[in-house]
Amino acid sequence: MASSRTTFTLDKELADQARQLGVNISAAARQGVADAVRAALERSDREAYLRHPEGADSFWTEGEAWGEQ
Repeated sequence: MASSRTTFTLDKELADQARQLGVNISAAARQGVADAVRAALERSDREAYLRHPEGADSFWTEGEAWGEQ
């Protein structure tokens, strides 16, 4: 996967603590962004489903009947 250089602002005290504790700030940021994107996609999917919920589909009822005959 290709990477893109991004700059962000982090509270100095938090950055100092992270360094002291050996936290890889870049890895933590990547994981945080990945988690935020995943959560946003889940919210978007849920909202889309609520706007257009699935309904009964007679096609599948007929399709199931073919297998039993």
